[in-house]
Amino acid sequence: MKTLCLILLLVSLKAFAEPYPQADAAAGKTLVEKNCISCHASSFGGDGSVIYTRDFHKVTSAKALVAQVRSCNTMLGLKWFEDEELNAAKYLNTTYYQFAE
Repeated sequence: MKTLCLILLLVSLKAFAEPYPQADAAAGKTLVEKNCISCHASSFGGDGSVIYTRDFHKVTSAKALVAQVRSCNTMLGLKWFEDEELNAAKYLNTTYYQFAE
C-alpha cells in the first residue's frame, strides 16, 4: 500500500512539474525553426537564440511563455492553433527556460 501511494505521489508530482504535458516538443521545434528563428536573428543577430538566453527576460513563467508565443503568433499572422502554440512553448521551455509550473 505504501508503495502504491509513493508511486501515485511521484506520478502526480511529475504531472505538476510539466507545464505543457500534452504538448509535443519535437513538433514545437519544427514550428520554432520554421517561423521564429529568422525574426529573432534579424532582431538580435546570430541564430536568434539570444532572445531566450539574455539576462533580461520578458518571459518569467510557463504562463508568460505561452502568452509570448501567442503574441508572436498573432503579430506574425501565423494562424497557429492552440495546440501548435503549446508545442512551441514546450520546445522553448524544454530547451531554454525549464519552468516547472
